[in-house]
Amino acid sequence: MELTINHQIRFFDPAPNSLADLLQIELSDKTQGVAVALNNRVIPKDDWSKTHLRSSDQILLITATQGG
Repeated sequence: MELTINHQIRFFDPAPNSLADLLQIELSDKTQGVAVALNNRVIPKDDWSKTHLRSSDQILLITATQGG
C-alpha cells in the first residue's frame, strides 16, 4: 500500500488496516499530543481505530513539542 505521510511517499507491506495501526507502526504507541489529518480532514483520536486506510491516502501527523 502506498501512503503519503507528512509529504513523503511510503510503502507498506503488509498494509495497516486502520489509522490506529499505522500510528502504532509510525509512533510506537506514543500518541499523546498527536493530531492526525487524513486527506485534509482532522480525525478525532476516538475514531483512529475505525478509520480505514486506502492506497494513496495522504496523512499529516503533528506532534506537540515542549519548549519556549
